[in-house]
Amino acid sequence: VMALQRTHSLLLLLLTLLGLQLVQPSYGQDRMYQRFLRQHVDPQETGGNDNYCNLMMQRRKMTLHRCKSFNTFIHEDIWSIRSICSTENIQCKNGKMNCHEGVVKVTDCKETGSSRTSNCKYRAKASIRRVVVACEGDPEVPVHFDR
Repeated sequence: VMALQRTHSLLLLLLTLLGLQLVQPSYGQDRMYQRFLRQHVDPQETGGNDNYCNLMMQRRKMTLHRCKSFNTFIHEDIWSIRSICSTENIQCKNGKMNCHEGVVKVTDCKETGSSRTSNCKYRAKASIRRVVVACEGDPEVPVHFDR
């Protein structure tokens, strides 16, 4: 009876782990999802000014080796952003058909001409606009900001 209970427990554990594996993004997708979150998601803030961009671009490590020329921060909670992945598939800039669009509150940070790698400077533009993100996985999560 003990051996049967142990087998039953192990089988239950195995099925649970398999179930978790089905809903977890793969390691590569998870890394890309985490990178997407770091580079593009800031739900707490409204953003909007140049100081915000200068600080966030540095804080989120987009000014380490060179100044990233353009970046968009989305000011929505992660579930709203993830829900974009459930909209109709559209074509990405690279030709793949795994992009989706939604309208969100953003701050676009554009590098100014006076930037130096040690001191990147940005111009901010806050708006509510259409964005396009690439999604992957099952369940689908955003892994790339397309436009």
